[in-house]
Amino acid sequence: MEVDPDSLDPDLRMAKWYAIASAALGLISLCGGIVPWCGGAISLLGMVFGFMSMRIERSKTAIAGIGISVLGMLIMVVYMIFLAFEN
Repeated sequence: MEVDPDSLDPDLRMAKWYAIASAALGLISLCGGIVPWCGGAISLLGMVFGFMSMRIERSKTAIAGIGISVLGMLIMVVYMIFLAFEN
């Protein structure tokens, strides 16, 4: 039985959107990690949305979004270190 989104509390509805946005931005940051500043900004935004969602309601989607965003940030940092020592 699915829950009708219109019947949810507005805060819970926003928490679900923040969690989905966090997961989506985390996935984008995995690919954007090879463009260091772009990938870093996207992963930071994904973490912010994830923590905003966690503040309202703890969900698996928000936790996954934060984890994927952190992984994207790590990829960006490793790639920046690689570029710094390449020359």
